[in-house]
Amino acid sequence: MTAQTEFRPLSLCLLTVSDTRTLETDSSGDYLAQALAAAGHRLHQRRVIKDDKYRIRAVVAEWIADEAVHGILVSGGTGFTGRDTTPEAVEPLLDKLMPGFGELFRAVSFEEIGTSSLQSRAFAGLANNSFVFCLPGSTSACRTAWEKLIQPQLDARTRPCNLAGLMPRLRE
Repeated sequence: MTAQTEFRPLSLCLLTVSDTRTLETDSSGDYLAQALAAAGHRLHQRRVIKDDKYRIRAVVAEWIADEAVHGILVSGGTGFTGRDTTPEAVEPLLDKLMPGFGELFRAVSFEEIGTSSLQSRAFAGLANNSFVFCLPGSTSACRTAWEKLIQPQLDARTRPCNLAGLMPRLRE
């Protein structure tokens, strides 16, 4: 197997889960859209929806059924309030969990926000050959997740290994 030496742009979707944000006020989604474009990826679709387990599940299910979608970034709904239902909405859709993502996110976040990081239920996994990353809603948390974890793993040139390089083998 030869190492991937060229960047391969991926088609990514962005979903913001919030009762208060709109496309016009979604700073986390704006950051992620700009960051993924700057990294060379394509924004396939972007939505903002209310905190509702079934709406979240419906949108994510629609996107994972689309073979053109390589990855989904969900921002918001990963905390502990009564309205935070992103994990409950998305986890049943996953074929495989990626426990290391949540573990690393909380470890990196601990360096930035201390013990408040234990309140995060950020997680990731694989569904129908699409990577799904569920992040806290704050712009700083999205920046941390993108810059320190997601962006390097969605770049086929990252060594010693990366998620982008696994994509051709996901259907085995």
